Amino acid sequence: MNSAIKVSIVIPTKNPGTILRRVIASLLAQETKFCYDILVIDSGSTDGTIDYINSVKSERLRLHTILPAEFGHGRTRNLAISLTTGEYIAMITHDACPVMPDWLDSLVQLADSDQRIAGVFGRHIAYPDASIFTKHELELHFSGFDEFPIVFLSDPKRYEVDVAYRQFLHFFSDNNALIRRQVWECIPYPDVSFAEDQLWAKKIIEAGWFKAYSAHAVVFHSHNYSFVERLQRSFDESYAFFRLFGYRLCPDLVSMIKSWAGMTIRDLRFTKATKLWRQAPFAVVIAAIDNLMRVFGHYLGTRGDKLPPRFHKKLSRDHRVLRGWLKIKK
Repeated sequence: MNSAIKVSIVIPTKNPGTILRRVIASLLAQETKFCYDILVIDSGSTDGTIDYINSVKSERLRLHTILPAEFGHGRTRNLAISLTTGEYIAMITHDACPVMPDWLDSLVQLADSDQRIAGVFGRHIAYPDASIFTKHELELHFSGFDEFPIVFLSDPKRYEVDVAYRQFLHFFSDNNALIRRQVWECIPYPDVSFAEDQLWAKKIIEAGWFKAYSAHAVVFHSHNYSFVERLQRSFDESYAFFRLFGYRLCPDLVSMIKSWAGMTIRDLRFTKATKLWRQAPFAVVIAAIDNLMRVFGHYLGTRGDKLPPRFHKKLSRDHRVLRGWLKIKK
């Protein structure tokens, strides 16, 4: 049966809570004309995840466990892929739930349309309980890829000097993606602690491969961050982008203030257009504080190398997640 598998789905898990049951149910219900299997690779869950996976009666689903200390975003994904046989590998996280039963088929159809496509990423929409600002932000972000669903490095000179063009070409999210095994065998995930997906995409783009976006391959994926969690997440993002790509997401205080003002004005206009201010008058205040935490996290992340190590532990959400310091959210 293994030799006939078209796609292997890989899910890294660590204390996902009950959301994983919904994700697994959606994956097992995918409607395809090809064979696929699912590998869950768990790095020390203590919330019943192991027992749950072992209780699922499906030949498609199997589990591999590693020690928490062995986990790495790129390293663990590479290990999981090496344990599978599919022509393609669908990458999804334990909190990303496919919306439609043709999610997997949509990714594969696009990849099959051109052998030069190394990877496909799909659209994210917010869970129903997410804030209206989170929903709007995701809509704006992913709509930016609609005009150019298949891209490649067509202008090397522009790529060297235009940061926005470079970022557009290497944006990739393995919360919801498909990669070609043939390419992965030559260009595996880099062993990094953050942004392994975008760094991989940068490598494949620079190697001459194509990258694609599927607006139809949709997953629910969003977070209801507290203000502190938003600060931590933004710090991780900014520090990783500075170290790995040389990007300064918020180079100085002036840029920080301008970014905060721009996002808050955007939210104010959205609130006015949707008349949200009548229903939830404090929503804009909450959004403004959340925006402040985001840009302040970006500001601190750009200066991550200059901060004492003890501040990294407090500021980094990813550091806390990997070490199990955050409470399990059911």
